[in-house]
Amino acid sequence: MLIVVTGGAGYIGSHTCVELLSHGHEVIIVDNLVNSRIEAVERIARITKKKPLFYQADATCDQTMDLIFASHKPDGVIHFAGLKAVGESVEVPLAYYHNNLLSTMVVLDNCLKHGVDRFVFSSSATVYGDNRVPFLETMELLPRTNPYGETKAICERILTDVAKVNPQLSVILLRYFNPVGAHESGLIGEAPQGIPNNLMPYITQVAKGVLKELKIFGNDYPTADGTGVRDYIHVVDLAEGHVIALQQAQPGVHIYNLGTGRGTSVLELVKAFERANNLKIPYSITERRAGDIAECYADVSRARERLGWTAKRGLAEMSRDAWRFEKQTGKSNS
Repeated sequence: MLIVVTGGAGYIGSHTCVELLSHGHEVIIVDNLVNSRIEAVERIARITKKKPLFYQADATCDQTMDLIFASHKPDGVIHFAGLKAVGESVEVPLAYYHNNLLSTMVVLDNCLKHGVDRFVFSSSATVYGDNRVPFLETMELLPRTNPYGETKAICERILTDVAKVNPQLSVILLRYFNPVGAHESGLIGEAPQGIPNNLMPYITQVAKGVLKELKIFGNDYPTADGTGVRDYIHVVDLAEGHVIALQQAQPGVHIYNLGTGRGTSVLELVKAFERANNLKIPYSITERRAGDIAECYADVSRARERLGWTAKRGLAEMSRDAWRFEKQTGKSNS
Protein backbone atom coordinates (compact mmCIF):
# COMPACT_ATOMS: atom_id res chain seq x y z
CA MET A 1 0.00 0.00 0.00
CA LEU A 2 0.96 3.64 -0.46
CA ILE A 3 0.53 5.43 2.87
CA VAL A 4 0.57 9.15 3.66
CA VAL A 5 2.19 9.69 7.05
CA THR A 6 1.59 13.17 8.45
CA GLY A 7 4.23 14.07 11.00
CA GLY A 8 6.34 11.25 9.57
CA ALA A 9 9.66 12.95 10.35
CA GLY A 10 8.82 13.10 14.05
CA TYR A 11 9.65 10.64 16.79
CA ILE A 12 6.85 8.09 16.49
CA GLY A 13 6.22 8.91 12.84
CA SER A 14 9.79 8.16 11.74
CA HIS A 15 9.81 4.77 13.46
CA THR A 16 6.44 3.93 11.91
CA CYS A 17 7.77 4.87 8.46
CA VAL A 18 10.67 2.45 9.02
CA GLU A 19 8.23 -0.35 9.89
CA LEU A 20 5.95 0.45 6.94
CA LEU A 21 8.84 0.40 4.48
CA SER A 22 10.26 -2.75 6.06
CA HIS A 23 6.89 -4.46 5.51
CA GLY A 24 6.88 -3.61 1.80
CA HIS A 25 4.67 -0.52 1.84
CA GLU A 26 5.46 2.83 0.20
CA VAL A 27 5.47 6.03 2.22
CA ILE A 28 4.79 9.72 1.63
CA ILE A 29 5.87 11.89 4.57
CA VAL A 30 4.12 15.22 5.14
CA ASP A 31 5.80 17.22 7.91
CA ASN A 32 6.24 20.93 8.60
CA LEU A 33 9.39 20.25 10.71
CA VAL A 34 8.11 22.33 13.62
CA ASN A 35 9.18 19.65 16.10
CA SER A 36 11.25 17.40 13.84
CA ARG A 37 14.25 17.51 11.52
CA ILE A 38 14.78 16.79 7.84
CA GLU A 39 17.67 14.45 8.70
CA ALA A 40 15.12 11.92 9.90
CA VAL A 41 13.94 11.35 6.33
CA GLU A 42 17.37 10.42 5.05
CA ARG A 43 17.99 8.22 8.10
CA ILE A 44 14.76 6.34 7.46
CA ALA A 45 16.16 5.66 4.00
CA ARG A 46 19.52 4.53 5.45
CA ILE A 47 17.81 2.04 7.76
CA THR A 48 15.39 0.60 5.20
CA LYS A 49 17.37 1.14 1.96
CA LYS A 50 14.16 2.73 0.62
CA LYS A 51 13.61 6.46 0.26
CA PRO A 52 10.21 7.84 1.24
CA LEU A 53 8.74 10.76 -0.64
CA PHE A 54 8.86 13.91 1.48
CA TYR A 55 6.79 17.09 1.47
CA GLN A 56 7.68 19.90 3.86
CA ALA A 57 4.11 21.01 4.35
CA ASP A 58 1.51 21.68 6.99
CA ALA A 59 -1.36 19.21 7.33
CA THR A 60 -3.71 22.09 8.17
CA CYS A 61 -3.38 23.39 4.58
CA ASP A 62 -6.26 21.98 2.54
CA GLN A 63 -4.83 23.08 -0.82
CA THR A 64 -1.52 21.30 -0.16
CA MET A 65 -3.12 18.10 1.09
CA ASP A 66 -5.52 18.07 -1.86
CA LEU A 67 -2.58 18.33 -4.27
CA ILE A 68 -0.68 15.49 -2.53
CA PHE A 69 -3.71 13.18 -2.51
CA ALA A 70 -4.61 13.98 -6.11
CA SER A 71 -1.03 13.46 -7.32
CA HIS A 72 -0.31 10.18 -5.55
CA LYS A 73 -3.68 8.49 -4.89
CA PRO A 74 -2.69 6.88 -1.57
CA ASP A 75 -4.34 3.80 -0.05
CA GLY A 76 -4.33 5.03 3.52
CA VAL A 77 -3.26 7.68 6.03
CA ILE A 78 -1.55 7.55 9.39
CA HIS A 79 -2.13 10.93 11.01
CA PHE A 80 0.51 11.88 13.59
CA ALA A 81 0.87 15.59 12.86
CA GLY A 82 -0.09 17.60 15.92
CA LEU A 83 1.13 19.52 18.93
CA LYS A 84 1.68 17.08 21.77
CA ALA A 85 2.95 18.55 25.07
CA VAL A 86 0.47 18.30 27.94
CA GLY A 87 1.96 21.16 29.96
CA GLU A 88 2.27 23.46 26.97
CA SER A 89 -1.34 22.79 26.00
CA VAL A 90 -2.44 24.27 29.34
CA GLU A 91 -0.44 27.42 28.62
CA VAL A 92 -1.43 27.92 24.94
CA PRO A 93 -4.72 26.03 24.50
CA LEU A 94 -5.83 27.88 21.36
CA ALA A 95 -2.76 26.76 19.42
CA TYR A 96 -3.56 23.14 20.32
CA TYR A 97 -7.23 23.37 19.38
CA HIS A 98 -6.44 25.10 16.10
CA ASN A 99 -3.63 22.81 14.95
CA ASN A 100 -4.83 19.43 16.18
CA LEU A 101 -8.48 19.76 15.17
CA LEU A 102 -7.92 21.52 11.85
CA SER A 103 -5.21 19.12 10.67
CA THR A 104 -7.44 16.14 11.43
CA MET A 105 -10.42 17.64 9.61
CA VAL A 106 -8.35 18.64 6.56
CA VAL A 107 -6.73 15.21 6.24
CA LEU A 108 -10.04 13.42 6.78
CA ASP A 109 -11.82 15.61 4.24
CA ASN A 110 -9.18 14.77 1.64
CA CYS A 111 -9.54 11.07 2.41
CA LEU A 112 -13.25 11.32 1.61
CA LYS A 113 -12.65 13.49 -1.46
CA HIS A 114 -10.05 11.13 -2.94
CA GLY A 115 -11.52 7.76 -1.95
CA VAL A 116 -8.94 6.88 0.73
CA ASP A 117 -10.67 4.49 3.11
CA ARG A 118 -8.02 3.68 5.75
CA PHE A 119 -7.42 6.30 8.44
CA VAL A 120 -5.19 5.53 11.42
CA PHE A 121 -5.33 8.24 14.07
CA SER A 122 -2.61 8.94 16.59
CA SER A 123 -4.64 9.30 19.76
CA SER A 124 -3.46 9.23 23.35
CA ALA A 125 -4.09 7.78 26.78
CA THR A 126 -4.73 11.36 27.93
CA VAL A 127 -8.31 10.97 26.63
CA TYR A 128 -9.00 8.79 29.68
CA GLY A 129 -8.17 11.62 32.06
CA ASP A 130 -8.34 10.65 35.71
CA ASN A 131 -10.20 7.36 35.23
CA ARG A 132 -9.43 4.32 37.35
CA VAL A 133 -6.50 2.26 36.05
CA PRO A 134 -6.02 0.14 34.05
CA PHE A 135 -7.65 2.10 31.25
CA LEU A 136 -10.10 0.19 29.02
CA GLU A 137 -11.18 1.24 25.53
CA THR A 138 -14.82 1.10 26.65
CA MET A 139 -14.41 3.71 29.40
CA GLU A 140 -16.08 7.10 29.28
CA LEU A 141 -13.52 9.67 28.15
CA LEU A 142 -12.54 12.25 30.75
CA PRO A 143 -9.93 14.37 29.01
CA ARG A 144 -10.56 17.62 30.85
CA THR A 145 -7.28 17.45 32.77
CA ASN A 146 -5.58 19.25 29.85
CA PRO A 147 -6.41 20.76 26.42
CA TYR A 148 -4.10 18.32 24.61
CA GLY A 149 -6.20 15.38 25.78
CA GLU A 150 -9.35 17.28 24.91
CA THR A 151 -8.16 17.82 21.32
CA LYS A 152 -7.52 14.09 20.95
CA ALA A 153 -10.97 13.22 22.32
CA ILE A 154 -12.68 15.74 20.00
CA CYS A 155 -10.78 14.36 17.00
CA GLU A 156 -11.89 10.86 17.96
CA ARG A 157 -15.51 12.05 18.03
CA ILE A 158 -15.15 13.75 14.64
CA LEU A 159 -13.69 10.61 13.09
CA THR A 160 -16.37 8.42 14.67
CA ASP A 161 -19.23 10.63 13.46
CA VAL A 162 -17.84 10.77 9.92
CA ALA A 163 -17.36 6.98 9.83
CA LYS A 164 -21.04 6.49 10.73
CA VAL A 165 -22.14 8.12 7.49
CA ASN A 166 -19.31 6.74 5.33
CA PRO A 167 -19.63 2.97 5.80
CA GLN A 168 -16.66 2.21 3.54
CA LEU A 169 -14.32 4.12 5.85
CA SER A 170 -12.04 2.30 8.29
CA VAL A 171 -11.08 4.48 11.25
CA ILE A 172 -8.53 3.10 13.69
CA LEU A 173 -8.04 5.06 16.90
CA LEU A 174 -4.77 4.10 18.54
CA ARG A 175 -4.59 5.33 22.12
CA TYR A 176 -1.00 5.02 23.09
CA PHE A 177 0.67 5.48 26.32
CA ASN A 178 4.26 6.70 26.86
CA PRO A 179 6.61 5.85 23.98
CA VAL A 180 10.31 5.76 24.83
CA GLY A 181 13.49 4.26 23.37
CA ALA A 182 14.83 4.44 19.83
CA HIS A 183 15.58 2.31 16.79
CA GLU A 184 18.33 -0.20 17.52
CA SER A 185 20.50 1.39 14.81
CA GLY A 186 20.77 4.56 16.89
CA LEU A 187 19.93 6.61 13.79
CA ILE A 188 16.45 7.77 14.79
CA GLY A 189 15.05 8.49 18.23
CA GLU A 190 13.49 11.19 20.36
CA ALA A 191 15.28 14.54 20.15
CA PRO A 192 12.82 17.35 20.88
CA GLN A 193 13.50 21.02 20.23
CA GLY A 194 14.59 22.81 23.41
CA ILE A 195 14.16 21.37 26.90
CA PRO A 196 12.33 18.02 26.65
CA ASN A 197 8.73 17.68 27.78
CA ASN A 198 9.03 13.89 27.98
CA LEU A 199 10.90 11.95 30.62
CA MET A 200 13.30 9.71 28.68
CA PRO A 201 14.96 12.39 26.50
CA TYR A 202 15.31 14.49 29.67
CA ILE A 203 17.11 11.56 31.33
CA THR A 204 19.40 10.98 28.33
CA GLN A 205 20.31 14.66 28.10
CA VAL A 206 21.20 14.67 31.79
CA ALA A 207 23.28 11.50 31.23
CA LYS A 208 25.08 13.23 28.35
CA GLY A 209 25.69 16.41 30.35
CA VAL A 210 23.48 18.62 28.19
CA LEU A 211 21.27 19.25 31.23
CA LYS A 212 22.53 19.43 34.83
CA GLU A 213 19.90 17.30 36.51
CA LEU A 214 16.52 15.68 36.00
CA LYS A 215 13.57 17.59 37.42
CA ILE A 216 10.86 15.27 38.72
CA PHE A 217 7.48 16.97 38.81
CA GLY A 218 6.04 15.99 42.17
CA ASN A 219 6.70 13.18 44.65
CA ASP A 220 3.44 13.43 46.58
CA TYR A 221 1.13 11.48 44.26
CA PRO A 222 -0.82 8.54 45.76
CA THR A 223 1.61 6.00 44.26
CA ALA A 224 4.14 3.59 45.78
CA ASP A 225 7.03 6.08 45.75
CA GLY A 226 5.04 9.31 45.30
CA THR A 227 6.08 9.89 41.68
CA GLY A 228 3.75 9.62 38.70
CA VAL A 229 3.12 6.17 37.20
CA ARG A 230 2.99 5.68 33.43
CA ASP A 231 2.88 2.83 30.92
CA TYR A 232 6.18 3.13 29.03
CA ILE A 233 6.25 1.38 25.67
CA HIS A 234 9.19 0.96 23.31
CA VAL A 235 8.65 3.14 20.26
CA VAL A 236 9.42 0.24 17.88
CA ASP A 237 6.70 -1.88 19.51
CA LEU A 238 4.36 1.07 19.05
CA ALA A 239 5.34 1.48 15.40
CA GLU A 240 4.75 -2.22 14.74
CA GLY A 241 1.28 -1.82 16.25
CA HIS A 242 0.45 0.85 13.66
CA VAL A 243 1.46 -1.39 10.76
CA ILE A 244 -0.52 -4.35 12.06
CA ALA A 245 -3.62 -2.19 12.67
CA LEU A 246 -3.36 -0.65 9.20
CA GLN A 247 -2.95 -4.01 7.47
CA GLN A 248 -5.94 -5.50 9.30
CA ALA A 249 -8.19 -2.47 8.79
CA GLN A 250 -11.90 -3.20 8.36
CA PRO A 251 -14.76 -0.74 7.78
CA GLY A 252 -16.04 0.95 10.92
CA VAL A 253 -14.37 2.44 13.99
CA HIS A 254 -11.83 0.35 15.89
CA ILE A 255 -10.17 1.51 19.12
CA TYR A 256 -7.02 -0.01 20.60
CA ASN A 257 -4.80 0.77 23.56
CA LEU A 258 -1.13 0.39 22.67
CA GLY A 259 0.93 -0.04 25.83
CA THR A 260 2.54 -2.77 27.91
CA GLY A 261 -0.23 -3.03 30.49
CA ARG A 262 2.26 -2.29 33.29
CA GLY A 263 2.71 0.91 35.27
CA THR A 264 6.21 2.23 36.04
CA SER A 265 6.93 5.22 38.26
CA VAL A 266 9.30 8.03 37.32
CA LEU A 267 11.84 6.88 39.90
CA GLU A 268 11.55 3.27 38.73
CA LEU A 269 12.34 4.34 35.16
CA VAL A 270 15.31 6.38 36.34
CA LYS A 271 16.67 3.36 38.23
CA ALA A 272 16.08 1.07 35.23
CA PHE A 273 18.04 3.51 33.03
CA GLU A 274 20.87 3.62 35.56
CA ARG A 275 21.06 -0.19 35.73
CA ALA A 276 20.87 -0.71 31.96
CA ASN A 277 23.60 1.81 31.18
CA ASN A 278 25.71 1.75 34.36
CA LEU A 279 25.18 5.46 34.90
CA LYS A 280 24.00 7.74 37.70
CA ILE A 281 21.26 10.31 37.00
CA PRO A 282 21.18 13.28 39.39
CA TYR A 283 17.67 14.56 40.04
CA SER A 284 15.68 17.00 42.14
CA ILE A 285 12.01 17.14 43.05
CA THR A 286 9.99 20.13 41.92
CA GLU A 287 6.30 21.02 41.99
CA ARG A 288 3.70 19.07 40.05
CA ARG A 289 3.18 19.94 36.41
CA ALA A 290 -0.19 21.31 35.29
CA GLY A 291 -2.40 18.68 33.68
CA ASP A 292 -0.59 15.61 35.03
CA ILE A 293 -2.42 12.75 36.76
CA ALA A 294 -1.13 10.20 39.27
CA GLU A 295 -1.43 6.94 37.30
CA CYS A 296 -1.87 5.99 33.67
CA TYR A 297 -1.50 2.48 32.30
CA ALA A 298 -3.37 0.32 29.84
CA ASP A 299 -5.48 -2.76 29.62
CA VAL A 300 -4.03 -4.16 26.39
CA SER A 301 -6.13 -7.30 26.02
CA ARG A 302 -8.16 -5.98 23.05
CA ALA A 303 -5.06 -5.34 20.89
CA ARG A 304 -3.70 -8.75 21.85
CA GLU A 305 -6.92 -10.60 21.08
CA ARG A 306 -8.07 -8.75 17.95
CA LEU A 307 -4.78 -7.69 16.33
CA GLY A 308 -2.44 -10.33 17.68
CA TRP A 309 -0.16 -7.51 18.85
CA THR A 310 1.74 -7.27 22.13
CA ALA A 311 4.67 -5.14 23.24
CA LYS A 312 7.84 -7.25 23.32
CA ARG A 313 10.54 -4.92 24.63
CA GLY A 314 11.08 -4.06 28.31
CA LEU A 315 12.55 -1.19 30.33
CA ALA A 316 16.13 -2.38 29.80
CA GLU A 317 15.78 -2.29 25.99
CA MET A 318 14.01 1.07 26.16
CA SER A 319 16.83 2.50 28.28
CA ARG A 320 19.71 1.06 26.26
CA ASP A 321 18.24 2.10 22.90
CA ALA A 322 17.44 5.63 24.09
CA TRP A 323 20.98 6.08 25.41
CA ARG A 324 22.56 4.64 22.24
CA PHE A 325 20.64 7.18 20.17
CA GLU A 326 21.62 10.06 22.46
CA LYS A 327 25.30 9.08 22.35
CA GLN A 328 25.43 8.52 18.59
CA THR A 329 23.13 11.19 17.33
CA GLY A 330 21.83 13.40 20.12
CA LYS A 331 20.05 16.47 18.88
CA SER A 332 20.86 16.05 15.21
CA ASN A 333 17.71 13.99 14.56
CA SER A 334 14.09 13.84 15.58
